[in-house]
Amino acid sequence: MAFFHNRDVNLINLHTVIGSIAMGGGGAFYSVYLLKAGLSVPAVLLAMAVTFGLRLALRVFLLSFAIRIGLRWTVIIGTILMAISFPFVAYVQGIGIALYLMVFAGAIADTVYWPSFHAYFAALGDVEHRGQQLGIQVAATSILGIVSPLVAGWSLVVFGPGVTFYATAVVQALAVVPLFFTPEIPIPKKAPGAFRAALSGAMLFVGDGWVAAGYFIVWQIALFVALGESYMAYGGALAIAALVGAVSGLLLGRLIDSGGGQRAVWFSVSLIVCVIALRAAVLGHPALAVMANALGALVGATYVPTLMTSVYNQAKRSPCVLRFHIAAEGGWDVGVTTGLGFAALLTWLGYPIAYAILIALAGVAAVFVLLQRYYAGHRAETITATLGVGELQPQLGEVPKI
Repeated sequence: MAFFHNRDVNLINLHTVIGSIAMGGGGAFYSVYLLKAGLSVPAVLLAMAVTFGLRLALRVFLLSFAIRIGLRWTVIIGTILMAISFPFVAYVQGIGIALYLMVFAGAIADTVYWPSFHAYFAALGDVEHRGQQLGIQVAATSILGIVSPLVAGWSLVVFGPGVTFYATAVVQALAVVPLFFTPEIPIPKKAPGAFRAALSGAMLFVGDGWVAAGYFIVWQIALFVALGESYMAYGGALAIAALVGAVSGLLLGRLIDSGGGQRAVWFSVSLIVCVIALRAAVLGHPALAVMANALGALVGATYVPTLMTSVYNQAKRSPCVLRFHIAAEGGWDVGVTTGLGFAALLTWLGYPIAYAILIALAGVAAVFVLLQRYYAGHRAETITATLGVGELQPQLGEVPKI
């Protein structure tokens, strides 16, 4: 298991695992709590869209900040800001100042944390073991995801939102501890061609943002409503899904690293299309909705390593990993903001929420085309490395730099 030999990746995976307890606990109830707090479905979707739109506007300040303090400290500060943002959720009661503060705090935290985290993981990871390193991350977070939503649902019922979201903040803050033992990575003041190199990554993330809007965010709300807006039933559905997906990522990660990236794309995209269609069809049947949610764990264990292996490897080869991910995350914000805005419009006009889930199919189509192009070149890289000839850079004129 050579992919375990990278101490820095092991530490950042530990950071991710601790953070996933928060994200899979109180974080998983973020949008559904807003329904309980008095917002309509279109209003919740619009609030989420505004959060991601603000990220796009705020991200222009991130680069100069990271150049001054380094990438590791940027991730550490982003982690703490993520923790600070959770308690704001507990004070929302309908549309008002608390909602606006929650949106702004979440946007600032996301702006600092996610591009710097992705850049840090890309820089520390190994190209030849990337799929398996991601698979370990997905498997570990899935295992913890069995317990986290159950505890969060129980806490919301017994103690209420204050205790639940403050406890989530504490867990999220603890995720900084492994980062104190990882190396600093300086960000160059200038990196000619860095943003141009990230163009294909931004295009890929626009598609993934549309996937996230319908397949993940809208689905969370639809599932919660289908289960009678019960915190315990919703938490149980999330726990079942985590149990299903606990080991799948390891298997697919090995397939990617052994040169099977194109097969992984076909498998993961076919699976996500089937699950999207199923989710849109079963909302009137709670038991089937739980099953459709559980199948989503397999999607997470296949789709995420397939997508992010290509992104991280291309980022590591780019002139600057942070500039790459600032641009890529900007693309994601464009995709998820427009996707959620369209979903909010559909639900406001009175269309069934199932229609808003199906918008994810447009994003899947774009992701499929771009990933197929990337892995056509990545397969050649893997074979060359296996033969000991060295790493073969894909030709930019033939393979988009995702």
